[in-house]
Amino acid sequence: MRSLSILERQLGADHPSVAASLNNLALLYEAQGKYSEAEPLYLRAIQIFKKALGSGHPNTVTVRQNYEIMCKTMEET
Repeated sequence: MRSLSILERQLGADHPSVAASLNNLALLYEAQGKYSEAEPLYLRAIQIFKKALGSGHPNTVTVRQNYEIMCKTMEET
């Protein structure tokens, strides 16, 4: 989380690199079964990528797919 704070300070909270870091952190939380911690990170990453790159950009699509996979996993447990 500290490196995320540094990125936000240096690049701005809505920079695509921040979104990429949010996605990576969400993936880590998801792998640990910490879905409630991963969800807001995925949603924020999607929002940033959509705003910066558009909804059809591969980065936006990838994070949305990651989020959808997690949601399906949560339903199954």
